Amino acid sequence: MKAHELDQLEQRITATLQEGDILFISINAFLYKQVARGTGSWSSHVGFAIKEAGQWLVIESKVPRVTKTPLRKYLSRTCNGEVMVRRLPAPLSDTQLKQLKQVADRYLGEFYHLGFKFDSKRQFCSKFVHLVFKEALGIELGKVQSLEQLLNENPQASVGFWRCWYLGFIPWQRKTLTPASQISDPKLTTILSTV
Repeated sequence: MKAHELDQLEQRITATLQEGDILFISINAFLYKQVARGTGSWSSHVGFAIKEAGQWLVIESKVPRVTKTPLRKYLSRTCNGEVMVRRLPAPLSDTQLKQLKQVADRYLGEFYHLGFKFDSKRQFCSKFVHLVFKEALGIELGKVQSLEQLLNENPQASVGFWRCWYLGFIPWQRKTLTPASQISDPKLTTILSTV
């Protein structure tokens, strides 16, 4: 994305952004493209917005760890300016925002799980968002399901890729959670979409 396009996208996003908003993007890397394809979605990554010292940040689980990323840098990683901002229907109170930030801060620095295992101490993007919102607000975003359920629901997925990814053996009963299940979660409202 060119600098002036990124400027425009950032301005458009910040004009409507609120703390706690969830930002979905599409990362142009082979693994992320397979995640999107395997879930029938354009999106392959998710994080949520906070403001610190007047600066917008996105808290995300990315390779290698959970981190706070400046909004502009986060947006610069999306393909073709593809981004969607979703929000809970009721505004978050100051207490809820404080809880959200405190819970997220506890996960900072935790390593990424390249096998997308929900029942692991490691994080991945959609699991991180799910856990933080559940622990802080009691709201579960997205659908936890087995890899078998996920791949059966998405026949367009490349089983061959996932077989290679898991070194010849797909752990069919492994629980996971996808950005696609959060992007379609009815508990969220779409505030802005460039897709």
